Amino acid sequence: MEEGKYYVVRSKAVPEVLLRVVETKKLLNADRKMTVKEAADRTGISRSSFYKYKDDIFPFSEGSKGRMLTLSIEILDEPGLLADLIAVVARFHANIMTIHQSIPVNGLAGVSLSVEVLEETGNLSDMLDQMESIDGVKDVKIQARE
Repeated sequence: MEEGKYYVVRSKAVPEVLLRVVETKKLLNADRKMTVKEAADRTGISRSSFYKYKDDIFPFSEGSKGRMLTLSIEILDEPGLLADLIAVVARFHANIMTIHQSIPVNGLAGVSLSVEVLEETGNLSDMLDQMESIDGVKDVKIQARE
């Protein structure tokens, strides 16, 4: 039943041990002299858990540079809301490739936004969080990552 090898999952759905593996990797990257045991002890996981999962989990933004990200966004039909979304993309130095907004129905419009992730693009999770926090944005979903 496996459709693909990769999934995008919100952090709240990820088991704690996997989140701690990511934190352990961050510690090791920040301090090259730190041992795996020291980093694992600091984050509260075993070395064996770290080694078991270290190659299978990474922050969403890692490995995204040079790729396309297609977002499906549901927004209220309010003046300036699309401009607010575009401003977030601009702040994160990503390149908008396509924009499509449907005709609003019952006060809601669907927006499809294709974004090229550049070398200078900031943290994608933060970008999506900022989009979701805009008043009038009802939902932000990742449709595709190429």
